Amino acid sequence: MPLRISRKHHNELLERALAAGNQECCGLLLGRDDRLFELVPCANVAENLEHNFELDPVELLSRHKAARDGGMPIIGYYHSHPNGLARPSATDTAQAVADGRYWLIIAGDGVTAWKPLAEAAQVIGFESIPILVEG
Repeated sequence: MPLRISRKHHNELLERALAAGNQECCGLLLGRDDRLFELVPCANVAENLEHNFELDPVELLSRHKAARDGGMPIIGYYHSHPNGLARPSATDTAQAVADGRYWLIIAGDGVTAWKPLAEAAQVIGFESIPILVEG
């Protein structure tokens, strides 16, 4: 089943990656099931912003709390790959959690979607997910 996103959100992802330049941008995807309703940009607090991303833990915890209190659920994460590779890196695999959430990667002029694949609760790779851009 494809991830459904609006053209507005698709373009916003591309703009965020472009604005970040040679640093990785990152954020949260809020929605329901396979539909994205909101992008939440987060500060990248990784030590090496050119090759890694780490979501600001304060924002991440705040959004988890809001979801528990009836707010829009977190359905995934996004980040850019300034190196232009539109697929998960070895670092992405090492940092991923087998939580069933989407991973969007913005690279060049495209956005790709992925879900972690796990064995015994350890992520071993990612499955490509089609994106349906609407509107």
